[in-house]
Amino acid sequence: MKSTDDERVVNNVMRHEYRVLTDKEKETMQMVKDQGLDLWTMFDDIGQSRELSLAKTKVEEAVMWAIKHLTS
Repeated sequence: MKSTDDERVVNNVMRHEYRVLTDKEKETMQMVKDQGLDLWTMFDDIGQSRELSLAKTKVEEAVMWAIKHLTS
């Protein structure tokens, strides 16, 4: 199921209530995730190190918090 799908509200253990997102919010969510993936992929392409692993984790965290903001 796509994260922008209205059906995402079904069977979620942690969040007891969801609101249906507007089309603009869905578009923004997809853009945040796409840009986060682009940055994560770029880091993956330039090598492997502890520092890059931390950078990729921080990208994932930033995307998570931005999406949490959009969906709250």
